[in-house]
Amino acid sequence: MKAMSNDRPQSVSASDFASIIGEENAVCLWENIKLDQQKRIQQAVTSGNLPSCIVYPRSQEQLAVVIAKAHTNNWRVLPCGSGSKLNWGGLAKSIDVVVSTKRINQLIEHAVGDLTVTVEAGMKFSDLQALLAKSRQFLALDPTALESATIGGIVATGDTGSLRQRYGSVRDQLLGVTFVRADGEIAKAGGRVVKNVAGYDLMKLLTGSYGTLGFISQLTFRLYPLSEASGTVVLTGNAEAVSQAADILRGSALTPVQADLLSTKLVSSLGLGEGLGLIARFQSISESVKEQSNRVLEVGQKLGLDGAIFADGDEASLWQRLQERIHTNVTESVITCKIGVLPTAAVEILTQVELGLIHISSGLGLLQLESKNQVLKVRDSTQANRGFLTILSAPMALKEQIDVWGYTGNALPLMRRIKEQFDSKNILSPGRFVGGI
Repeated sequence: MKAMSNDRPQSVSASDFASIIGEENAVCLWENIKLDQQKRIQQAVTSGNLPSCIVYPRSQEQLAVVIAKAHTNNWRVLPCGSGSKLNWGGLAKSIDVVVSTKRINQLIEHAVGDLTVTVEAGMKFSDLQALLAKSRQFLALDPTALESATIGGIVATGDTGSLRQRYGSVRDQLLGVTFVRADGEIAKAGGRVVKNVAGYDLMKLLTGSYGTLGFISQLTFRLYPLSEASGTVVLTGNAEAVSQAADILRGSALTPVQADLLSTKLVSSLGLGEGLGLIARFQSISESVKEQSNRVLEVGQKLGLDGAIFADGDEASLWQRLQERIHTNVTESVITCKIGVLPTAAVEILTQVELGLIHISSGLGLLQLESKNQVLKVRDSTQANRGFLTILSAPMALKEQIDVWGYTGNALPLMRRIKEQFDSKNILSPGRFVGGI
């Protein structure tokens, strides 16, 4: 495999991009970027490395020309949408320009009868859900930053949330993708119908690739009908009993759409009681929701756990507060991590941390940790249970000291070859992915 190009480019000229897009405010120089946006970008790149500008193309075709220009000049590009997850993953190296899909945000097609939707990458998740709700449908994801996250950013980071319990991951719901290659060519994989699987592997590669393989511009998803009723059960108490309740729920015929284990601090901060927690949400016809909720409550009672059922506005408020609590950093020193362990080891991990949530079936979840030593300690525990611990957001100083991804598998040479094939000049998000890719 030939080495990737490390040649430093000629200086970025904002006027080059302005002439491509030909619109006012299409290019924003670094010194004119709002301070909160500057901060988000600084959290995503190596220290002392500031891009010259942000470029806002308005169409897929303009995006392609912008990337082609960067490719010709060896300008390193940091792709982003709204920037809500820019501080996830590794620190990007020597970035020359940030390119945002914020203005590439149109609904292309909503096939109501086929339960599919095609949208541009810059559309906000919240805007899409509002559009789909008019047809009593929804996209079954519950990502971080519900209000500001873009569809492209959700796919680029593989950000699914607790709904994966019932509906699977981003990869499971993605039917088609259009992206701009590192050389500026537009490519497609998959299609706009559920049965079309052409290019399926390519969609898997792009999902969770953090913009290192291509610039996602358009996406097609499968959809689901909104349910008639919804209800949530919360069980709290000692760790052993909560673990038993999770085992029973996993092995039962019950079908929660969301089911998570909660750490003691998360339980108490939400005002749900004391001890560890198990939260399970059911959505179906009202009779089914009531029956399944009561069965979980009975399981908890037999195990000596406290239990409560939430419905209507109380339920919506609970899930909103849970989302905010697990994703909000109270201090800048907080380290947010993604975890994956055997589901049976989830309770053991949660007893080691103050704030955390782990899905009962997949063993995936989120933890908030306080120090480098705690990260290394919990990472050792997860790896001992055939799992992983990846740092999402953390102070830059920590990311410069520690391997963000903690990858211990044997696929790194293959990953590097794939990166070489997709982006031989290493201009797209260099350094953000596993092994500094």
